[in-house]
Amino acid sequence: MDKRVVITGIGVLTSNGAGKEAFWEALRSGKSGLRTITLFDTSTTIAKTAGEITDFKAESYLGDKGFRTFDRSTKLVLSASKLALDDAGFKYPLDDDLAVKTGVSLGSTLGSVWSISEFDKEGLRGGPRSVNPALFSNTVINAPASQISIKFNIKGFNATIATGFSASLDAIDYAVNQIRNYGYDAVLSGGVEELCQQTFLGFHKIGHLAGSRSGKPEINCPFDKRRNGIALGEGACIIVLEELSHARKRSARIYAEILGYGTSFDPASRNIYSPKAEGAVRAMTFALQDAEVAAGDIDYISASANSTLDCDTMETRAVNRVFGDEAKGVPISSIKSMIGDTFSAGGAMNVAASVGAIMESFMPPTINFREKDSRCDLDYVPNKSRQGDIDKVLVNSFTPTGVNSSLVLGKVNN
Repeated sequence: MDKRVVITGIGVLTSNGAGKEAFWEALRSGKSGLRTITLFDTSTTIAKTAGEITDFKAESYLGDKGFRTFDRSTKLVLSASKLALDDAGFKYPLDDDLAVKTGVSLGSTLGSVWSISEFDKEGLRGGPRSVNPALFSNTVINAPASQISIKFNIKGFNATIATGFSASLDAIDYAVNQIRNYGYDAVLSGGVEELCQQTFLGFHKIGHLAGSRSGKPEINCPFDKRRNGIALGEGACIIVLEELSHARKRSARIYAEILGYGTSFDPASRNIYSPKAEGAVRAMTFALQDAEVAAGDIDYISASANSTLDCDTMETRAVNRVFGDEAKGVPISSIKSMIGDTFSAGGAMNVAASVGAIMESFMPPTINFREKDSRCDLDYVPNKSRQGDIDKVLVNSFTPTGVNSSLVLGKVNN
């Protein structure tokens, strides 16, 4: 029998709340974290807002020493890791017996873009001898994950998953497999992305941001007819995953159980969300099969929808195909309406939100929902959260480059 993997700690930093309690309350109240960007100059761009964490100070989480040369991604994920370990009741640095049976699995794809740009800038201006070698480690994509292990004395495996929008959901499944198949007791897993000028301009220039095309409003409204692109967000979310008997042995608080996972690559996606939704359908179907639950057992769907025309329509079509006649009776909502699209961190954010939904018996709303789109015909929990007992949640994370992943969470009932 497969080992059961449960969630025992959550550390989350988003633009609308720091820490799980603040995050859950913000979702319950429909609080948006989108605001005018202050991290860099937006005078040359049409779009000027994002889910920026404006009051983030790593010192308040990590103290004053040891991270001066770290980039924003690493500071965010170290802070989220501390929150997660505290929430799970782990003392750190971990003692050696636990350290060798604990791992790190992090989703991050764009986390090193700012560091690479700044490092190369110095080299181009002053030549190779002018660069600061202390900053070089930030340019590699696995730097944030490595620093988690260094900071908290984690001696097991250390992995970085870079599958774009679905990276943190894929990282969570990688962690689950390590616990089930390789004898690990616990894994810190999740995702991180920082907001920086380089990624913002990249998304702006390809017209992927709301308001980045002339004549289109800068609005973030998943499933709404007015949608025209994403609002970029940032943040870090770390989840402590633990083998069930290990968690019970130390009398840990158990939030939820990972019941199943499915993933499918769709070759028809070429920087757009595939209209036929074949990959999304397979990912959800595989996740339900892996969890050994029927579509009718799902009480709530945490959506991938990010306020783009193609993503929201594709997900709606996929849900209708998988759930059939029951589709319109299953609430589905997008927390990206409140925090923006946090790219690689988005799947983990959805998992943290879904744990809140299970624990606090509420469904987060899709805010800014005003005009119905005939192609989006499901129950999107519009504008206000909804109370209700939730036993099982389907979490979706789909990408325009072909990767589609889904995860099933549930209460631990025995």
